[in-house]
Formats: sequence, structure tokens, C-alpha cells
Amino acid sequence: MPPAFQNLKLDLAGGIATLTVNRPDVRNALDLATVKEFHEALRVLAEEESLGVLILTGAGDTTFVAGADIREIRARNVKDALAGINTHLFAAVERFPRPTIAAVNGYALGGGCELALACDIRIASEKAKFGLPELGLGIIPGAGGTQRLPRIVGWGRAKHLIFTGEVLDAAKAEQFGLVSRVVPPDRLLEAAREIASKILTRGPLAARLAKLSLNAAARVDLDSGLLVEMLAQSVCFGSEDKVEGTTAFLEKRPAKFTGK
Repeated sequence: MPPAFQNLKLDLAGGIATLTVNRPDVRNALDLATVKEFHEALRVLAEEESLGVLILTGAGDTTFVAGADIREIRARNVKDALAGINTHLFAAVERFPRPTIAAVNGYALGGGCELALACDIRIASEKAKFGLPELGLGIIPGAGGTQRLPRIVGWGRAKHLIFTGEVLDAAKAEQFGLVSRVVPPDRLLEAAREIASKILTRGPLAARLAKLSLNAAARVDLDSGLLVEMLAQSVCFGSEDKVEGTTAFLEKRPAKFTGK
């Protein structure tokens, strides 16, 4: 059974975990207690062998996840910034060993947008809004926004969005490549699970190694990335899943992968 949390809701069924930030009264804000629970949830889920895909979302239909309270930001100092609380959390999301899907149900501004950026796939409700308004507060998007956004939407668009604080609706976010699908609000989790179910039909070891290779592509030069890719492929070639996948294809039947 999934562990019980105060600020998160965790459901695990059929190889798909849904982790919901469950603080709708405060716009699903990530306070220190919630961040601590989030790390624990990621740790527990990473050790769950049956898990194939993780979906992240927010409770309610107005806000995905909010960043810190503005009053808290005003009180923070240099030491607080260097602690990188959300930076470390979002890096843990990005490094999570299985594919992750952000099901963005409402406003994803500031830290909420940065959390979505750390996920592998983003889908959005028609009500979703995306933006990084931090410059209007005299600060910058400091939990990955200046690094992940340009890698997803391109440097020019990222600079425009960060410098102006412009908020994108779901349709514009899809046009920019920030999200891959926009669906009606009542179909958001259903659509996320459909994508997750499709991923579950693929080789689980291959999915993990593809994620590792894709994440490396954003950090290293081409030759180094190709080396990572080649090494990852060599692991796949030595796996039982490769034998099963190729055999199933030749026999015209669904593959029965084991992740080995």
C-alpha cells in the first residue's frame, strides 16, 4: 500500500502512480513540509518494481502547483536561495527513473511551471495557464526555469517569456511545444493515464535507458551524448527484454516484458 501523507495523495494501480499535491486551499503550494513529503514519495516510488509511469498533478481544478508564498519570498535571504529547496526537488523529479507526466489542471506559474518543466511529458487541461513571472518580483525563476524552459521551447521564446512574464494559455503552450496535448478538464487524468498505458506497453528497461539518454542530451556535447546512447543500447542488447521484444514482433504478438 502507498504510504500516507498529509499534503500529498498517492495512488498506485496497474503500474501507474498518480501523485497529487493536495493543498487546494493554498493553491497547492510547495511549503517545506510538502517538499519533504515529495522527496519521500519519489524515494518510495523509485523502489517500487511494479511502477512504470508516474503522473504528477494538483488537487482541484484551478491550480496545478503554486510556488512559495510571496510573503515568504520577501522574508528569504541569500542563504535561503543557496539552499535550493525547490531546485533539488525538481532535479529529483527530472532524475526519477521512470517516465513522468505532468497533468496540468490549472495555473502553473513560477514554481508550478518549473515543476512541470522537470517532467518528461506535459499535458494540459484547457484551463491551464503557464508562466514565469518572477522578474516582476525582482527575482529570477530560480528552480530550473532559466535552464529547462529554453531547452523545451527554444532560447528566443524562453527569453521572451521570462523577460516579459507573459502567461500562456493551454493552446499557446501547445503551440510553443511546452505541452504535447490539451484536453477538456474532465478528461485530463484519463488522458494522462492513456499516455501512461501506452508507455507501459514498451520495454520498461528500454524506457529507463531512453530517459537517461534523453536527459544527457540536454547536458553534454553530441559526441558524449552519442557515447551515453551507445552504452545504453549495449545494456538493452544484453537484456531479456530485447529478446522478448524482437521475438514478439516476429511472431506478431504482444511482447511480455519483464524489465530484465
